[in-house]
Amino acid sequence: MGEGASAPRWRGAASRGGGRPRSGSPGAAVGSRWGAVKDPTAVERANLLNMAKLSIKGLIESALSFGRTLDSDYPPLQQFFVVMEHCLKHGLKVRKSFLSYNKTIWGPLELVEKLYPEAEEIAASVRDLPGLKTPLGRARAWLRLALMQKKMADYLRCLIIQRDLLSEFYEYHALMMEEEGAVIVGLLVGLNVIDANLCVKGEDLDSQVGVIDFSMYLKNEDDIGSKERNVQIAAILDQKNYVEELNRQLNSTVSSLHARVDSLEKSNTKLIEELAIAKNNIIKLQEENHQLRSENTLILMKTQHHLEVTKVDVEAELQTYRHSRQGLDEMYNEARRQLREESQLRQDIENELMVQVSMKHEIELAMKLLEKDIHEKQDTLIGLRQQLDEVKAINIEMYQKLQVSDDAMKEKNEIVSRLEDKTNQITATMKQLEQRLQQAEKSQMEAENEDKKFKQECMSKSENLQKEISRKEKQLSKLKIEDIKEANKALQGQVWLKDKEATHCKLCEKEFSLSKRKHHCRNCGEIFCNACSDNELPLPSSPKPVRVCDSCHAFLIQRCSSNMP
Repeated sequence: MGEGASAPRWRGAASRGGGRPRSGSPGAAVGSRWGAVKDPTAVERANLLNMAKLSIKGLIESALSFGRTLDSDYPPLQQFFVVMEHCLKHGLKVRKSFLSYNKTIWGPLELVEKLYPEAEEIAASVRDLPGLKTPLGRARAWLRLALMQKKMADYLRCLIIQRDLLSEFYEYHALMMEEEGAVIVGLLVGLNVIDANLCVKGEDLDSQVGVIDFSMYLKNEDDIGSKERNVQIAAILDQKNYVEELNRQLNSTVSSLHARVDSLEKSNTKLIEELAIAKNNIIKLQEENHQLRSENTLILMKTQHHLEVTKVDVEAELQTYRHSRQGLDEMYNEARRQLREESQLRQDIENELMVQVSMKHEIELAMKLLEKDIHEKQDTLIGLRQQLDEVKAINIEMYQKLQVSDDAMKEKNEIVSRLEDKTNQITATMKQLEQRLQQAEKSQMEAENEDKKFKQECMSKSENLQKEISRKEKQLSKLKIEDIKEANKALQGQVWLKDKEATHCKLCEKEFSLSKRKHHCRNCGEIFCNACSDNELPLPSSPKPVRVCDSCHAFLIQRCSSNMP
């Protein structure tokens, strides 16, 4: 409430300055009041304060009579800016520049931009004006824009509070450094009732002459009778401005309080929701605790009975595993060992349940593990049965392929017989050609050379045909032998080497370990490492590509390439 505290001071000053001097001159009033003051700077400050009071009062009175809207051509408004310019220039330090000495009010006004963030817009617009060339012109434009924005009192109040920053621009006895500056800033609050309509771009603010015109403040003797009325109007205006300023501050505090109330309501609703959630969680936990207490007694009996039943089931499963496959002996021993561990665990759990109820979770975990083992063993049995079914299906496929190979052999025999017939036909034709050649030699001696060439070509063709026939006969014989071997091997059954019987790779003879795993070749049934069996080929037993070792891969590829015509 710093603004409200300063308001009574300038209100009283305005009411005192409302009276018109009898002599018609402001100098007379100054002389009567400050006659005893001998300090010239104090006299200057008093005169500037009285001029500011007169200009502000006259501006407010004329604005009320003209509907509170003033233009830039209005003389009292122009005179107000001149008076404010003189007030701001009082006691201003002279700054030495590169070319000359500079004494301008743009320096302290430019400082307002740093102290009051809302003044940045005015300073930026003043800098962007194209017609301004001097710092004084920019300062005059700044005062006009601040009046239109109704923020001149706020900006200057921010400035006079920072005395340490103002000391860089003003002397210690300047108006802005003394109490008179605060009084003038308080008087400027009354200008908020005025709506100024100013055009800064069209004015020549650089070359204006800042001379105070005292003629508009001189009054005749007839106006002395209206002194009381003017005093009442001034007091009413001062009180109105004070109430408006107080109202503005109260509105800002109310808005801030509303924001705080909204934030508190939001936080209160969040806390209420969290409290309700916490209460619901407490109720649920109490219900779960009660249920756990009631179920503990039942769980003890159920766990004992369930463990006995599972023990019997495990023994029955183990007996079936012994009869089903010898390879499950190790699994049976492992299950038996797990059963012993589970029985020991059951005894420990029974002893600990009498002492502590919390061991219930461990019993349930042990039950789940046991059920998981049983399910895994059942899955292994199902997998073995599926493997047996697959082996049966493979045998059936091998038998079918054997029949297909027999049919292929028959077709190949027919092809061989056809080729033999063709060779016989070719030999017969060659004999006929020889006879024709002999007849041609007798009839035409001139075509002897051509007949010899033709005979040589026929002989080369016959040799090539004989070579091709012999090669195909060899291929057919090889195919017959390989197909017979493959069929015999399919009939005899594939030798599938067990994992226990192999400790080293069949091909590279490296020892198997956790990092070097065992892999079966689907063709020969031997066990190899991953590096020696990373090939895949389709086999007669499976049309899809399966894993084969490097030797079988090379053999099968060679056989397929030799079978190609």
